Amino acid sequence: MIILIGRFFLQYSNMPKSITQVTIGTTTVEVEVADTDASRERGLSYRDVLLLGHGMLFVFQIPGTYGFWMKDMHFPLDIIFADSNGIIVTIERDATPESYEKDPPDVFYPASPISYVLEVPAGFAKEHGIAEGDKFVLQ
Repeated sequence: MIILIGRFFLQYSNMPKSITQVTIGTTTVEVEVADTDASRERGLSYRDVLLLGHGMLFVFQIPGTYGFWMKDMHFPLDIIFADSNGIIVTIERDATPESYEKDPPDVFYPASPISYVLEVPAGFAKEHGIAEGDKFVLQ
């Protein structure tokens, strides 16, 4: 089991960003791809906002039950976990920055091994009817 911990601040605006799209049903999300240890560790930490229709896609080469927490986050998220086929196995809805302030902090895990995690603004999954069992496609 791996827990993503110790997200750290970097001069994010100066870093190259890999942008792509994820489509779930009829909903398309522009995503930044986090596919290195450093980019996965940093994630969306220290940002003030995530625009509607945008998100971050975490990509793991080895499927696992990776845990996510809200360290250094400034806004709530929906955390969508998907397996290596893009099938959504777990959705953590409305994860708040305050969940990290608990002792111990909340850590959110998928129900089964995953290869992808999509973070989008809180309420996005409900608003777009995204549910466990849906499939997303990388474009």
